[in-house]
Amino acid sequence: MKQKLLEHLSSLLFVSAILVAVLAVMGMRGDAGAAKKDTLTLALQSLPLSSTRDAFHRALLKDVVNIYYPGQYDKTSATVDAVIQQREVDFARSLQSSHVKERLTVGRFVQILGMYAKFLVIYVLVLALTYYGVQTIGTWRFVRKKARAESRQPRHGLARIARAAALGIPKALAYAVLFSPAYVVAYSVRTEFNTDSAFFMVLLATMCNGLLIVYSNKFYAFLTSESRRGYVETAMAKNLTASYGSNAIPLKAILRPFKKFDGHVFGHIFANTRQQYLSSVKEQASFLITGLVITEMALNIHGYLSYEMLRQLLYKNFSIVIVILLLIFITVKMTEILVDVKMHRESMRFENRASTGGTAA
Repeated sequence: MKQKLLEHLSSLLFVSAILVAVLAVMGMRGDAGAAKKDTLTLALQSLPLSSTRDAFHRALLKDVVNIYYPGQYDKTSATVDAVIQQREVDFARSLQSSHVKERLTVGRFVQILGMYAKFLVIYVLVLALTYYGVQTIGTWRFVRKKARAESRQPRHGLARIARAAALGIPKALAYAVLFSPAYVVAYSVRTEFNTDSAFFMVLLATMCNGLLIVYSNKFYAFLTSESRRGYVETAMAKNLTASYGSNAIPLKAILRPFKKFDGHVFGHIFANTRQQYLSSVKEQASFLITGLVITEMALNIHGYLSYEMLRQLLYKNFSIVIVILLLIFITVKMTEILVDVKMHRESMRFENRASTGGTAA
């Protein structure tokens, strides 16, 4: 475990150092560009001119410069013309971009931290909801399939077709929403609901982008594989309930946030499956962060971290963009660290149970 933590911290420090170095290089770029200019150009750029378009002022400036640099009138005249023209271009450009150019200041950094706090709250809530939803949907599918297999109630062909047709359309619509990108769903209901709220962002990120379906299928596959292991027969020999019919596992137990199935063999299947699934949470979290970033950018929600990153990228305020990227990277790494710590604790708990003669659960 110490080795994993060391790897995580090393990568975190390495990437952070690179981004900080890029910030420093970008800050020094302007100074390096100015150092390449000759002394005459630098002096003329800093000279206060009342009117760069006045012909008399231009001629007077050229005469004054020629006094300090005698015998070089053509060169100094060309330099004065070039500097004045550049100052006019810079002035026009500054007027056009004065409202978009920003530097990374303490006040701006505090604002970004506020946006990041909102992003983090949404991310944690959605991750918790999807983690619960994945286990609940996967468990419900597994238990329902087992119960149906035990009941084995035959259905006539016509009844089966009618039932499939009745459930087919709602199921297709549900899958269409669950697999659709969040921003597509948001745009389709934008005139009906306020899509700028944090609540709507949590709802979108939880229900869309395919997270629930993809990872609940994965959890269901883990349950199916785990149910075929040899220890299941050992648990049945210890008089644990193995039947899934007659409401042996009630819906209330499946819907509980902290699921326990004491006295039933499924309790051991579920506990071992949950431990296996923990490693998939890191992958799930990465997809979730990507979905949040794309959704916030696509919806153009002001005051949100990802939209701010897109805006600053368009305005070429790269110092602010780098800070936002660093915060998102820290979120990813902290999620991986917490998941690895949780996996380590779970494995230690299972090993302690095994060493004391208990059944893995």
